[in-house]
Amino acid sequence: MDPNPKPAISGNDKAVFEHRSFARIGFLGNPSDVYFGRTISFTIGNFWAWAKLEPSDNLLIKPHPFHDLVQFDSLDNLVYRLENDGYYGGVRLLMAICKVFRNYCKDNGIQLHEKNFTLSYDTNIPRQTGLSGSSAIVSAALCCLLDFYNVRQSIRIEVRPNLILNAEKELGIVAGLQDRVAQVYGGGLVHMDFSKEHMDKVGYGIYTIMDINLLPPLHLIYAENPSDSGKVHSTVRRRWLDGDEFIISSMAEIAKLAEEGRTALLKNDYSKLKELMNRNFDLRRSMFGDECLGAMNIEMVEVARKIGAAAKFTGSGGAVVVFCPDGPSQVKLLEEECRKSGFIVEPVKLVPTRLNNSDLKTLSKP
Repeated sequence: MDPNPKPAISGNDKAVFEHRSFARIGFLGNPSDVYFGRTISFTIGNFWAWAKLEPSDNLLIKPHPFHDLVQFDSLDNLVYRLENDGYYGGVRLLMAICKVFRNYCKDNGIQLHEKNFTLSYDTNIPRQTGLSGSSAIVSAALCCLLDFYNVRQSIRIEVRPNLILNAEKELGIVAGLQDRVAQVYGGGLVHMDFSKEHMDKVGYGIYTIMDINLLPPLHLIYAENPSDSGKVHSTVRRRWLDGDEFIISSMAEIAKLAEEGRTALLKNDYSKLKELMNRNFDLRRSMFGDECLGAMNIEMVEVARKIGAAAKFTGSGGAVVVFCPDGPSQVKLLEEECRKSGFIVEPVKLVPTRLNNSDLKTLSKP
């Protein structure tokens, strides 16, 4: 898969559109986005999903040759694939965003031409690592639809994460807006305020782009056989809805970490940043419990903390973001500990925001 994004070929009926959407790291405040909280998140250049839309006589959602596999070497091979990768590929995601996109345009008086297309995808985001691989596929596909129908200026940036989330909800995926916001903004560091008053009023949060260069060097730890990040929210969500005081107060404290983190970043206060990252994970652990988080996920955090680094989940499990405040010598210790434990570790590759002028024109005025 080409790591460099390809610009859309436009200006005629044979226009082909290709877009990338990056993996996401929830840096501070997650998972409070589901609970009217605040978060800081960013996308990374290490992994991405890619979508391609090209005109065709019939509308075709093209299965991926690996992720949507329907031909197997044997019955044992079929069972092995299902046990390791599950039943779902990306075709269902593409179909869902097409439906949600069409219905949104119809409901809001946005005219769409009647030409057909073939939509395909690829991804190198590791499965079930809490790096927002599903929404990356949907986000990339949405960008293709916006350009194919020439409606990019008709659908505001703030609304697009809702379309992505609604597509995933069609499939029973449990999530919040944070990941989709980070991916729609196409890179950069984004502070998100999901306060109930604002969400009830307009249906989306207050999103503020920050300078990605405020972040210190970070590392990513993940496992080759990670947990399922889609099952982690269930019990806590129910307790929150039932008015559990411990869950409500803990989630409010997690949201506050994003505010403190923004201040720490602006002041380059990295010792405070280390404290906030660790506190974020500790609060999550106290709410969800070790059994829910999973032994392997906890071990990834503890491997980093063992050498004095700060660590927390990137999402709901499967990968961990690490900050080594003591620099290269501490990074070497981290690499050695990860090698011993069988985890993969690599530097986080930051990417700047990739919003274009058409996108920026749709931003709500502060």
